[in-house]
Amino acid sequence: MSKKTKVMDAPVQANNGTPGGRGRKAKNPMKTLGRLIRFTFFTNYKVPGIFMVLCVIFAAVCNALGSAMLAPIITELTKGLDANLSYVLWCILIVGCIYLIGAASTFAYNRIMMYIAQGTLRNLRIRMFHKMQTLPLRYFDNTTHGDLMSLYTNDVDTMRQLLTQTVPQMVSAVVTVIALLIMMIIYSFTLTCVILLMVAVMIFIIRYVGSRSARNFLLQQRVLGELNGFVEEMTEGQKVIKVFCHEENAKADFRKINSEMYEASRKANTYSFILGPVNNNLGYIEYVLVAVVGIALIATGNTNALLSSYAGWNGGTVAVCAGLLVSFLAYSRQFMNPVQQVSMQFNSIVMGLAGAERIFEMMDTESEDRGGDITLSYNEYEEGRYAWKKPMPDGTFEYTPLMGDIRFNDVMFGYVPEKVILKHITLYAKPGQELAFVGATGAGKTTITNLINRFYDIQSGTITYDGIPIRDINKADLRRSLGVVLQDTHLFTGTIMENIRYGRTDATDEECIQAAVNANADMFIRHLPEGYDTEITGDGANLSQGQRQLLSIARAMVTRCPVLILDEATSSIDTRTEKLIVQALDNLMRGRTVFVIAHRLSTVRGAHAIMVLDHGVIIERGSHEQLIAQKGTYYQLYTGAFELD
Repeated sequence: MSKKTKVMDAPVQANNGTPGGRGRKAKNPMKTLGRLIRFTFFTNYKVPGIFMVLCVIFAAVCNALGSAMLAPIITELTKGLDANLSYVLWCILIVGCIYLIGAASTFAYNRIMMYIAQGTLRNLRIRMFHKMQTLPLRYFDNTTHGDLMSLYTNDVDTMRQLLTQTVPQMVSAVVTVIALLIMMIIYSFTLTCVILLMVAVMIFIIRYVGSRSARNFLLQQRVLGELNGFVEEMTEGQKVIKVFCHEENAKADFRKINSEMYEASRKANTYSFILGPVNNNLGYIEYVLVAVVGIALIATGNTNALLSSYAGWNGGTVAVCAGLLVSFLAYSRQFMNPVQQVSMQFNSIVMGLAGAERIFEMMDTESEDRGGDITLSYNEYEEGRYAWKKPMPDGTFEYTPLMGDIRFNDVMFGYVPEKVILKHITLYAKPGQELAFVGATGAGKTTITNLINRFYDIQSGTITYDGIPIRDINKADLRRSLGVVLQDTHLFTGTIMENIRYGRTDATDEECIQAAVNANADMFIRHLPEGYDTEITGDGANLSQGQRQLLSIARAMVTRCPVLILDEATSSIDTRTEKLIVQALDNLMRGRTVFVIAHRLSTVRGAHAIMVLDHGVIIERGSHEQLIAQKGTYYQLYTGAFELD
């Protein structure tokens, strides 16, 4: 049966990026810097960025002009009693105004840059979190939580230092160097060549030291992520550590990772801190060298070699040359200062780029594809019913009623291609049937349910849902049709009512309460100080494990899903509560397909079919009575002849 209606909108295609490696060496730091600058100035803050650059130019020009005014002042003062003091005072007033404008411009571009930097970090964190929601489950299986947290804390913080401190200085340095270089060439091409020779020496040292420092800063960021992951794991497992007296081993493992962190940080900072003193001393040498060369040219009367012809100077008096030399020396100090400042910020540059590279790698990781273009609709096919909505070539929709019929046909799967976990799995679950999976740990029970959700994709075979290959169903809609209770319960910060409603955001309070009643959670909830408004903190630390599991079951019950997946849903429930849960599930399963994974065989006796798995192969199947009659593996498990691992 199908109905058709006009297409209202087109399906959205997945936006996939390029996969990025974790913890590798930077291939192109300049590319990373360019991408960061584009994201900062061209994506979100074009206009403020233009104003900032204008303010930087104003500040640089004011510095250059201020130093230029020293020449006429010095020249006039060398006249002694014949000096025009009014002219000198007027020049000093102009210098004061110029520096005042420069100071205001510096203040303005720093304030603008702070606004841009903090806004960029805010937008970056938003994009990172949004990206994280699109990543496949495989990414989180291969990445520690501590390493992920390090992206949001340590790596973002290194970028904060880069954007708020280093980038403004770099922009100011580039503009200042260009302005001063022009003025120095105008004054003296000879002395400018002396300065450029020293700059070449400084650049060589920066490249030599910097390449060694960069490798260790990148290693430092990677090890820092590992360290955070280890500390998080040890913090969560403190009870287990103490129970098994594993404190000394934990300390030894921590010392090993911490030593790696120490070595990487020591080498990185040793190289980076060398740059400051070396460049400072080279700056002093350059200043003295320029002064010596300038004085020597004046003393020998070789003013044509001292003064540039660009300003129309073809020689000059000693007083004029002395004034110009003083201005040039001021330029030389101003010219070397930006180079020295940037070199002193080298560790922030390298760490910031290392953090940016790790963040961009995560953002470039290929997103989980959204699956097919078949979606889930409600009330469109029939009042009060769900249906699969398939767009047709002629612009109409075809509807298939959502029944909960799931079938596996010769399915092969492995988390890595070379190691097959499930082998030739064939099974079916008709609407309203309960299928149970039993077997030793690692037999593949949970893997089957992960394939239904499309957390992972199969290598071969087919899985159909109401006769539709699940590859053709949009993943979000596929998962919306499934209610899941996992073995590891996770509750979110908020009230109990909000945690139950997490299963379906539009559920009313009455529906949430009814779900809690069905899950036998209502009684303990009403005995809490604030009932359903009780705040849950620390993943439900103020509740017992059994109470948390009951809330997780209630969260699944509040959904209208035709398919339920119970992965050891009663593993943390006492026997009395377990019986109540089983009774509630019997009512809940009417008209629904249920997949149950359980070690307690008493909980699956009423299942329509029980699958016994061993190393990814279904070795027995049938009802409880049929399997008992066969007296095979299930019979031995049930009678206690041997136990599950």
